[in-house]
Amino acid sequence: MDTSSLTIETENLLVKSITPEYSQVIFTEFTPQVTVYMYPKPFDSIEGSIEFIKKSIKENKAGTNFQCVVLKKDTGEFLGCAGVHNIGSKTPEFGIWIKKSAHGHGYGREAVVGLKKWADENLDYDYILYPADRENIASRKIPEFLGGKIVKEYSEVNKSGKKLNIVEYRIYR
Repeated sequence: MDTSSLTIETENLLVKSITPEYSQVIFTEFTPQVTVYMYPKPFDSIEGSIEFIKKSIKENKAGTNFQCVVLKKDTGEFLGCAGVHNIGSKTPEFGIWIKKSAHGHGYGREAVVGLKKWADENLDYDYILYPADRENIASRKIPEFLGGKIVKEYSEVNKSGKKLNIVEYRIYR
């Protein structure tokens, strides 16, 4: 399923396929504060952002991922990125980050609820994975809102060298 020109509309957001026009804002907003609980680290240069987007577009066209940007519906303001990864599998995975200045407004939850609705209507899955660091309470509230249950816990070192203590949720239909 080609997801390279997909747009999901929620009450306040547009969740749409990533495109090169977002290279600069992603580079600027994907900061150490945003990535503290994430596996990836901020890009060292704008080229890193550009390469991430090129790879994401290929994966969207191939139908293995739906990598998207999260925008305010009324203004088009960039809020962050989200994704449904491993689309062809029985256990796809959600990922999301919201820029620091937009934290605390429920945008992450609203975007993931929109992605879940899309997944329910378009994917054949057993459950969706949602890994989050144990300390990242705001992120953990998202799968819990969707009825997700912790099924696994593990540690990993992220690309910035920080140890993460992951709780992995399963979200069912």
